[in-house]
Amino acid sequence: MAQFDDGKEAGALRTIGEVAKATGIKAHVLRYWEQQFPMLKPLTRSGGRRYYRPEDVELVERIDRLVNREGYTLKGAKAALKGVPDQQAAAQQFDADSYWGAADILPRLKAIRDDLRAALSQASA
Repeated sequence: MAQFDDGKEAGALRTIGEVAKATGIKAHVLRYWEQQFPMLKPLTRSGGRRYYRPEDVELVERIDRLVNREGYTLKGAKAALKGVPDQQAAAQQFDADSYWGAADILPRLKAIRDDLRAALSQASA
């Protein structure tokens, strides 16, 4: 949960700068996520100034967890937030452990090296 040290009440509205500082997510990323995730709609006041409600901050943290910690694509994260059992979106979740499994990476890298070596030999011949 984001920790705000600004002396405001827990339910107070927060500016994009305050949310960025508390969550460690840069303001330009928050603005981009507002475009990509229709459910993320902070209040906007005169001059286009954004004010995040506590539920907006909670949603930002959920998006951050899905995208930056669990490896979801933006499309997959949108589907997960909507609760839609989208097979294709779920398949887009990147599982680094199974993709780069420690047990089988060395043979795959050696095969790639051998393929490159053979291609270079043919090109120079």
